[in-house]
Amino acid sequence: MRPLEPINPAGRVTLGIGFFVLFVAVWAFFTLGGYVSPTFLASPITMVKEGIALFTEYGFAKDVGMTVWRVVAGFLLAAVIGVPLGIAMGAWKPVEAFLEPFVSFCRYLPASAFIPLLILWAGIGELQKILVIFIGSFFQIVLMVAVTVAGARKDLVEAAYTLGASGNGVVKRVLIPGAAPQIAEILRLVLGWAWTYIIVAELIGASSGIGHMIVDSQALLNTGQIIFGIIVIGLIGLVSDFAFKALNRRLFAWASL
Repeated sequence: MRPLEPINPAGRVTLGIGFFVLFVAVWAFFTLGGYVSPTFLASPITMVKEGIALFTEYGFAKDVGMTVWRVVAGFLLAAVIGVPLGIAMGAWKPVEAFLEPFVSFCRYLPASAFIPLLILWAGIGELQKILVIFIGSFFQIVLMVAVTVAGARKDLVEAAYTLGASGNGVVKRVLIPGAAPQIAEILRLVLGWAWTYIIVAELIGASSGIGHMIVDSQALLNTGQIIFGIIVIGLIGLVSDFAFKALNRRLFAWASL
């Protein structure tokens, strides 16, 4: 192996799957071999059995659907508001000077800290959970998009002015098209972060969702169901990540050339 030397797609897939196989093998060795008590860590076989029971006996598909809905709704709300605001901050320095300190301040506040206030303001219904995802994603999107737009090539901006473009024309024809691939990548990364907030959002006052199932399973000391719920979240996140990558390559194929 040489530093930064690429590998073929088949080799990448093989190595990626190989790590999962190794992980499950080590997990099975310690659990099935009796080195770890089932109370603290279920075996892969038990986890699969509990997962099947969740879908066939407890309506887990509905929980999965509710969790996906909450993540998508909160993330889309954050993206629809955050991307234009980030573009404005990156394009116009007065807007950046006005908003950047507050956005940077809020970016370091954990979304979970807002849950007591959100319960007071929005109750314990769906809006509260969606707002947790929104808060956890919005400020990250705004600041990262602003930095990306502000990093546009100055020579392209100057060339646009030379050709007679107005300020708004520069934003529409130079800054936004130039930053679009990076903005799409930012959204892909933040979507991954949004999935990390959903369990927190569903810990309190939820009657459905993967997080709700995990909390119930913890009370019953059912580690098989807990692990299965965590794996389901990881799998959904992985699928959404691959889908986002494929969409980005299709929309911005020229950016990877």
